[in-house]
Amino acid sequence: MSPDLWMILAFAGLLIAGVPVAFSLALAGAVGIVAGLSPDMLATLGTNTYNSIAKYPLIAIPLFIMTGLIFERAGVALRLVRFAQALIGPRHGGLALVAVLVCMIMGGMSGSGPADAAAVAMVMLPSMTKAGYPKPFSATLIAASASTAILIPPSVALILYSIVVPGVDLRALFAAGLFPGILAGLALLVPALLVSKRYGWEGGTPVEGAERLKVGETFKQALPALFAPVLILGGLRSGLFTPTEAAVVAVAYGALVGLFLTRELSLRDLWSLLGEAAVISGVVMLIIALAGIFAWAGTMLGTFRHLAEWIIGLSDNGVMLLILIMLAVLLAGMLLDAISIYLIMMPILIPVMQHFGWNPVWFGILLAMNIAIGQFTPPVAVNLMVTTNIARIRLEQTVGWALLFVLAMASALALVAIFPGIALWLPRTLGYNV
Repeated sequence: MSPDLWMILAFAGLLIAGVPVAFSLALAGAVGIVAGLSPDMLATLGTNTYNSIAKYPLIAIPLFIMTGLIFERAGVALRLVRFAQALIGPRHGGLALVAVLVCMIMGGMSGSGPADAAAVAMVMLPSMTKAGYPKPFSATLIAASASTAILIPPSVALILYSIVVPGVDLRALFAAGLFPGILAGLALLVPALLVSKRYGWEGGTPVEGAERLKVGETFKQALPALFAPVLILGGLRSGLFTPTEAAVVAVAYGALVGLFLTRELSLRDLWSLLGEAAVISGVVMLIIALAGIFAWAGTMLGTFRHLAEWIIGLSDNGVMLLILIMLAVLLAGMLLDAISIYLIMMPILIPVMQHFGWNPVWFGILLAMNIAIGQFTPPVAVNLMVTTNIARIRLEQTVGWALLFVLAMASALALVAIFPGIALWLPRTLGYNV
């Protein structure tokens, strides 16, 4: 049996056995090194793990994780909900519209779907339940809407994609993700409003414990939150700071908002948030570091090249192959997190992308949209796990609603695939290299 096959079978076997993805990647890479190279080459494990994370742009990941945690604890979600409710007013599906809009705005601060889902669900679920929305519907809608955080900048997944794929400008990726992210949110909103109207679910119910506020007053309260995405994207566009520096600015801005504007954060809270962000970032960095062993072994053995050649040989039709790849990524998204998917699949897909001449920025957005769908598609739906836990319902109760929203977001994905300009128009207009 070839070393390539030994490594792939070892990885698949470890995953099936329940070994965490990070350690499955490292151990499978070690199996490939022993089987195809030499046991002496195991001495490179330390170097490979270090080289995988010794990249300046990766600093942005823990910082944006910290940003999301700060805004979540600073009462930002509640203020955004109040403003959206005051703006939309009482109507059928009003709270569904509020949930989608707030998730999209929060996604522009956190860059993380689960963090977005947790912050919005804590605020929205009680009021939606009180207004007559079934908990499975509400939990699924919030989980699906929070998945747009992977598209709307800043996105942790897009940061990693820019590192894995050489020559891709992160600023172009951020710009390219904006309109597809908005399109995905609108696609989710259509069935949500239709279903709400059909069953007569009333919206516009004030948040529990809060009085009905005027638009102007709620806008003032929500202004610091609404300004955060403007600050990040405006600074990037003006050249005032790099994407990594933008993450530092976002943390500082979030801390100022929480400490002095909303006053729902204390210095002690910030200290605990630093520890929480460190734990989450440690998990992410561990996956990236140990995946470096798998990536190095796969490159040295030619495994990725062989797999890419096999994929290219499946069909001469680029459209058909793109559809097959999207289905494969969707299935992977149902089982794995975005970081693992990029680290495992991109070494294989980069040669395929280059062979067919696909634009790497457009292709990256398509992958992100696929992974976003996977975040609320059972059996391993990380966003849905968060919202169902808060709603105190079983994951199985949401399957029907999840399929409805999967079809909705898949239609948005199809539009971006057919019309690449939806993703590429903004970065080209801003003068980025795409």
